[in-house]
Amino acid sequence: MGWEDDLFALFDDLEGQAGALAAAERGAEHADRSRAEYQTVTLASRLMASAGTELTIGIAGVGTVTGTVDRVADDWLLLSAGQHDWVVSADAVTTVERASVRSIPEVAWSPLTRLGLGSALRRIAEAGERCLLHLRDGSRHEGNLRRVGADFCELVEGDDRRMILVPFAALAAAQSRA
Repeated sequence: MGWEDDLFALFDDLEGQAGALAAAERGAEHADRSRAEYQTVTLASRLMASAGTELTIGIAGVGTVTGTVDRVADDWLLLSAGQHDWVVSADAVTTVERASVRSIPEVAWSPLTRLGLGSALRRIAEAGERCLLHLRDGSRHEGNLRRVGADFCELVEGDDRRMILVPFAALAAAQSRA
């Protein structure tokens, strides 16, 4: 019976080695799949998971702003910073600090998140609030948004009430002045 015990011990050892090789292969496959799936994660989906938390966001032409993420959409986000709200163009975001490690895929977002930057700016225009437009080149214009087109907004600025057209491509953020 000694040879049978040796044979079973050999089979047990081979099974253990096969199991270890399969586990190592599964681990490598899982790592490859995780890397492949992560390439589909967007900045907006990470920001969506960070809604309600305080972040520091670098904005082209503005610098850094620290505030609470109130709303995230495909091409903009709403940041509450002290007494001011910021509508930030997603394309103008240069850095994000303290974001959630999670992400929320776009299929799980509310249909309201499909509203574009123009919709957010129209809300400011309809409220009649003064705002400060920060452009990507660092310049700023303060006044009242009058109308918002498909890819630009009209700002009435100064005592002489001159109208300035600002393309969305040049806009980094709109800051409330109320």
